[in-house]
Amino acid sequence: MRVIICGANQIGSSIASYLSKEDNDVTVIDTDANSLSQIGSDLDVNTVAGLSSDPDTLKNAGASECDLMISVTDSDETNMVACQVGHSLFGIPKKIARIQNQHYLDPAWANLFSRSHVPIDVIISPEQLIAEDIYQRLIIPGATNVINLGEYKAYLIGVICMEDCPVLHTALGHLNNLFPDLSFSVVSLIRGTKTIVPDETEMLEEGDEVFIVVESQHIRRVMAAFGHMEKDASKIIISGGGNVSRALIRKLQNDIGNLQIKVIERDADLAKQLSEQLTDIVIVNGHTLERSIMEEALISSADTYIGLTNDDENNILGSLLAKQYGCARVSAMVHNNSYFPLVGSLGIDMLISPKSIIVSNIMQHVRRGRIISIHSINDGETEVTEIEVSESSGVANQIIEDLELPANVVIISLIREGNIIIPKQNDKILPHDHLIILSPRNKAREMEEILSVHVDLI
Repeated sequence: MRVIICGANQIGSSIASYLSKEDNDVTVIDTDANSLSQIGSDLDVNTVAGLSSDPDTLKNAGASECDLMISVTDSDETNMVACQVGHSLFGIPKKIARIQNQHYLDPAWANLFSRSHVPIDVIISPEQLIAEDIYQRLIIPGATNVINLGEYKAYLIGVICMEDCPVLHTALGHLNNLFPDLSFSVVSLIRGTKTIVPDETEMLEEGDEVFIVVESQHIRRVMAAFGHMEKDASKIIISGGGNVSRALIRKLQNDIGNLQIKVIERDADLAKQLSEQLTDIVIVNGHTLERSIMEEALISSADTYIGLTNDDENNILGSLLAKQYGCARVSAMVHNNSYFPLVGSLGIDMLISPKSIIVSNIMQHVRRGRIISIHSINDGETEVTEIEVSESSGVANQIIEDLELPANVVIISLIREGNIIIPKQNDKILPHDHLIILSPRNKAREMEEILSVHVDLI
């Protein structure tokens, strides 16, 4: 497939990395020559310098033969015009655009992005996606990752095994005997920098991040079994009053309510805007890293702190200070993934990676055919993919243990007629089953070929 990516920022670079490793012809457009030089040396992609919305730039990028355009520059207007030009002048069949300004997404203007106006096939709203991801983790206290499976019938959750975890040093094969009435399965774990697909003899160690498939009705009891009996968030302090914070606050107020929410915002003008736009919250104007500001926000009595500024270091240090001052659970939004191996050992309970969230969502729309959804964990090194089995698929009516799956590729769940099944090796895969598959990122294409999943990009 021929793909044009507009924007050599972190999001554009990540998408280019995904697609170039799957033997697609990828061209990246950007006005920044240094960014293009970097991405061109790191990845097997073509680069074109210029404005993404300029017809000549798109022509030089091969727009007339392009199957898919993904416009993720930092400018909504550039993304919109690029899609319009790609459609009107070059007939690009599928266009995905990143739109950040929530005013463009107001339901009152829903017709704006129709094919007869601004022809964008898929709109990605980063703020809404990040807010939704944080919300899902907040409603399962203690979880580091939360991925819904089968339309919320089951979840893949991540938890850290602390020193008081009841199942430390217990062979995984014994867990079903210890909890016979719970439907769950440990499918992966991260130990240090190593990702492990465990067998029944594996024993959990302190500090392991464990990934568990569990039916929705058993989540609380499974969390307790792994030592996480945290109370629901009720007193939340958010550092940063940007668009992500606003989207999260509105969702929390609409879906949960009865929360005490405080926002610490350094910019006085933005703090004033927040007080005018949002109701039933407390705005504290000041710097998160100042002890007096933390004390004014009553950090010691808060149960949840979330660092959502645009500064990674501020989010990390603010989270560490919040925990030091007595806040029970702290989390930080981190754009630079080089921080990820360091932060977990410092005691931050939850890391939020905007890049991983956005790229995962875009890839769901890029891949079609029988692939229904894709989610990334472990900073994109591992994927959770939901696939529908067609009647003509090579795996239909096959026994799981007879499948020659690549190393570390695991079918972690089956969804059959709306029911969740934790699969055993002697289970048979039937047509129309949905398979939930855990696989290393570099095994994705091999896994798709074995499962006879035909991936189209349009």
